[in-house]
Amino acid sequence: MPLSDHDLAPWRHPLVRDLAWLLQAPDLLTLAWDGRPDRRCLGLDGDDALGDYLGRLEAAPTPLERAVGRTLQGRMGHYHERLWQCLLDTAPGTRLLAHNLPVMRDRRTLGELDLVFARRDDPTPIHLEVAIKFYLGLPAGPGEDDDQARWIGPGGLDSLAIKRAHLTGHQLPLARSPEARATLAAALGEALPPLRQRLAMPGVLFYPLGDELPAPRDAAPDHLRGRWLRWREWRRLRDGLTGAWRGAWLCKPHWLALPRPAELSPLTTLEHRLNLHFAGDGAPVQLALRGPDGAWRRLFVVDDAWPRQVPLPPR
Repeated sequence: MPLSDHDLAPWRHPLVRDLAWLLQAPDLLTLAWDGRPDRRCLGLDGDDALGDYLGRLEAAPTPLERAVGRTLQGRMGHYHERLWQCLLDTAPGTRLLAHNLPVMRDRRTLGELDLVFARRDDPTPIHLEVAIKFYLGLPAGPGEDDDQARWIGPGGLDSLAIKRAHLTGHQLPLARSPEARATLAAALGEALPPLRQRLAMPGVLFYPLGDELPAPRDAAPDHLRGRWLRWREWRRLRDGLTGAWRGAWLCKPHWLALPRPAELSPLTTLEHRLNLHFAGDGAPVQLALRGPDGAWRRLFVVDDAWPRQVPLPPR
């Protein structure tokens, strides 16, 4: 079920809202690997437990702010990783054992393990790889209609197919290599038992406005959805919205939680800003729109020449 603003309504601090979103957002794909640590694993399966945990962070957000640090001015992926680090370190059901472990062979870096944690009721270490992705689907592109290569990042440099191949073909197998096991044993200071593995990949898939594109292969049934449109299509969309819609321009890294209703602006204000933005070669913009009935829409608005490049499918 898509998230509503009511799921986040009690929380005002932007980092707490993003963490609350992360706890509820489904993964984009259903794969053979175990998915994200769920609320039961984290010790937050009851509404009271979840409310108490987020309430403590809302009342005293300094540890969360310190954990996130400068990633607020950096890449979305680094910010997302820091949220997971804080969550696994402070949730009542888990303990964080290590993070961002480089795996080396002959002074050459083979890769990095994102997170290693354990449940408090089970000492077995769990390797967790995390990625957060926002992909736009192409009506025409590589492969069949449901090919993951048709789902590309706003910048045109990445695709769902490339990310899936990297995670399942490199990152997760890397943790089972002799070099990684030696690194983990040294970091944990103990002999390493059989390693469990999980993959967390939340995000949003944006379907083209006016085109019927099927979900990509292996998409989770409950994945979060939005729409994307070209700038020339904006006015037609705007004219079709009845009542007093309002919206917000979403700025990285706060692409996670939808904004509070009090932070929204009239569509005329958003349109003026979009007009200035796309007067040149403006980059794709993510918007959140809220209707008079409280329903939300996530949108990506791209310039009329987008995409200027489409990444090749992985080999």
